[in-house]
Amino acid sequence: MKTILNIQQLGSQWRTQDPFLFCAYHHDIFPEGNGNLAPKASLEGRSLGSDFQGKDGWNMYHGTKIPGFPSHPHKGFETVTIVEKGLVDHSDSLGSAGRFGDGDVQWMTAGKGVMHSEMFPMLQEDQKNELLLFQIWLNLPKKSKHVPAHFKMMWHEDIPVEQHSDSSGKLSRIKIISGNYGNRPALSPAPDSWASDPANDVQIWLIQLEPGAELTLPKSSSGINRTLFFYSGESMEIQGTRVPVSHGVDLAPETDISISNGNMPAACLFLQGKPLNENVVQHGPFVMNSNEEIQAAIGEFQRTQFGGWPWPTYEHTHPKERDRFAIHADGKEEIK
Repeated sequence: MKTILNIQQLGSQWRTQDPFLFCAYHHDIFPEGNGNLAPKASLEGRSLGSDFQGKDGWNMYHGTKIPGFPSHPHKGFETVTIVEKGLVDHSDSLGSAGRFGDGDVQWMTAGKGVMHSEMFPMLQEDQKNELLLFQIWLNLPKKSKHVPAHFKMMWHEDIPVEQHSDSSGKLSRIKIISGNYGNRPALSPAPDSWASDPANDVQIWLIQLEPGAELTLPKSSSGINRTLFFYSGESMEIQGTRVPVSHGVDLAPETDISISNGNMPAACLFLQGKPLNENVVQHGPFVMNSNEEIQAAIGEFQRTQFGGWPWPTYEHTHPKERDRFAIHADGKEEIK
């Protein structure tokens, strides 16, 4: 049986398989902060409002003063935002807000529509501000595309991590964001998510391997899609095939997959799930099942702005002195 189905080179947006839509990968070494959450560096020569050139190792993205993604809409899918390094300031049209990162995960169901912003505050003023972020777009089935918008926080202190030691004592670390690894289940996903039904076998793991470590990805069942994204390291062998860093590997589901890491520490993102097998029509941040539904979604956004924007600016950030927190639409507050 062929176990490696496809190998692709990775860029900043990773091609995924149904039920996932894509994964955005951001790794920026931002400069020190200037005291106002902005970079302590000249912004001259950058295309402010659309800066994706990687000048000096970092981007402003759509931010004009502070890097990030000012207010924009989503509808018909979910975002799973994994922030391994750095911090994100979240604000949305429901009045919800938060600052999260350094290992935290935000799971947001856009459902019937929400506007939100994601800004990257430069809180460290005496050293560089590194950001390592993955945003996974997970599709919603037709029956759930109009559910109320919702987000939940998975704080890094609560996310289960499984540590595996191979026969030589080399360690692998599996951070379980969705699904389970061995007997370790993840935290519950958002309630209307495709991942909320265990039968859909949605697995989202971050995997770190020591040099020379060996690890087995357990088999799933026929019809399940799964991909391993090898984003940091040098090289590894997957089922005996050498794979260099910055490549994604689509894997057959019916067999265990053996991984043997090379001579450098390595890191991977693993995505797996039962496909929706529904028609996907995407127009920017709107994901529906037909062109007619897309036109209706655009019209609704133009009329309602999905509730409007309650914050002073579209690039809203939170006070510099605030630690990690989340305020939900019902007023519930979490402080870390």
